[in-house]
Amino acid sequence: MTHASAFAPPPPAVTQPDTGGISRRRLATAPVTALGLFAAVRLAGAAVLALTAWGHGGHPLTLLGRSWDSRWYLGIAAHGYGHAYHYRPGIIHNDLAFFPLYPMLIRAVTTVTPLSGAGAGLLVSWTAAAVAACGIHAVGTRLYARAVGTALVVLWALWPHSVVLSMAYTEPVLTAFAAWSLYAVLTRRWLWAGALAALAGASRPNGFAVAAAVLAVAATEIWRGRGRVTHRLWTGAALAPLGWGAYVLWVGRREGDPLGGYFTVQRLWGSTFDLGRGSLRFVEHLLLHGDRFVFPVTLAIVALAVVLYALLLVDRAPLPLLVYTGVLLLIALGGSGFFESKPRFLLPAFPLLIPPARALVRTARARPWHATVVVTALAGLSSLYGAYLVVLARTPL
Repeated sequence: MTHASAFAPPPPAVTQPDTGGISRRRLATAPVTALGLFAAVRLAGAAVLALTAWGHGGHPLTLLGRSWDSRWYLGIAAHGYGHAYHYRPGIIHNDLAFFPLYPMLIRAVTTVTPLSGAGAGLLVSWTAAAVAACGIHAVGTRLYARAVGTALVVLWALWPHSVVLSMAYTEPVLTAFAAWSLYAVLTRRWLWAGALAALAGASRPNGFAVAAAVLAVAATEIWRGRGRVTHRLWTGAALAPLGWGAYVLWVGRREGDPLGGYFTVQRLWGSTFDLGRGSLRFVEHLLLHGDRFVFPVTLAIVALAVVLYALLLVDRAPLPLLVYTGVLLLIALGGSGFFESKPRFLLPAFPLLIPPARALVRTARARPWHATVVVTALAGLSSLYGAYLVVLARTPL
C-alpha cells in the first residue's frame, strides 16, 4: 500500500475459492508470527537479565517490578496521590508528576486478582507490550507489507531500552494506545482514534503526542473538505486531547494554579522544556569530562533517533506518524533533566524504525544470512545492555 492511499478505506475483499483462503489464513497468522517473535526476543532479554541479577545477589522480578518510577506508580495505586519528598531547596519530588491511568489499571488488577501491586504492574505492562506489538504490526502492514510490519515489531523489541517493556513502567501502555490510535487514523476510524488518543494522554506526559497527531490529521481533513466533514471526525478530534488536558488541569487546580500547577510540579522535579539548553550543557559536560557508560550510550541513541527521523521524513511517511514521532522527539530533545532517561522517552516512537525495518526486509530477501546475523547481534546487544541498565548501572531509567 502506498502512502497516497494511507487515509483511504481498505479495499473490498476479493473472494477466491483457494488462493483467497490461503491469503486470508496468511493474513490471520501474520500478527501471531510477529507477536511470537516479539515474545521470543523479550524472553531472551529477560533470561539474560535474570542470570545477571542472580549472579549479583538480586531478584529479577523485584528489579523489574520495583525499580525507580515503578515504586511511585505502585504507591499511587495503593494509597492515591499526595506524597512528596523534599530532597533539597528547589527540588521536590511530588507524585503528581505521574499520570493516573497506569496506577488505575494496577489498582483494578489488584482488586480482582490476588496479585500484589508489583505483580499487577508487571501483568499490565506485559499485556500492554503485547497489544502494542500487534498495533505496531498493524501499522507497518497497513502502510507497506506484512514483512515490514513483522520487522518493525522485531526491531522495536530490540531497541536498546526495550528492557523497559518488561518492567512495571508506562511506556508499553502509551505505545499500545498510540499504535492503535494511529492505525485508527490511517483507516479513518475517527472515534476510535480520538478515544485511544485520550487514553494515551492519560498514561504519560508525552502521551500528548498522540493527540497532536490526531488533531493534525483532523485539521488537514477539515481544510481539504472546507469544513464539510463527518461529525465523527469532529468528535474524534475533540476527544483526543481530553486525557492529557484533564489531568494537567486537575493537578493545576489542586496546586492552586489551574494552567501552570502541573508544570510547576515538573519544574520542581528538575524537568522543564528549555528548547534543549539543558541537554546541550550536559552533552558539553560529557564531551569535556566524560561520565558513566550509560551517558555516552544515551547520547549515541538520541543522535541515532534524530538520523532516523530525518530518514522518515525523506521516506515521506504519512502525516500522523511524522507528527507523533516529531512531538516525541521534540519533547525528548527539548526537555531538561534526567538525560539518561531520554532513550526510554523515545521507546514509544516506533515509526523511527520504519526505514531500518524496510531495509531489513530487503536484506532478508536478498541475503537471508546477513539479516539473521544482524538481528542476532542486535538481540545480544539489547539483552546485555538491558541487564546492565537494570542490574548494574544504578542510574534512573
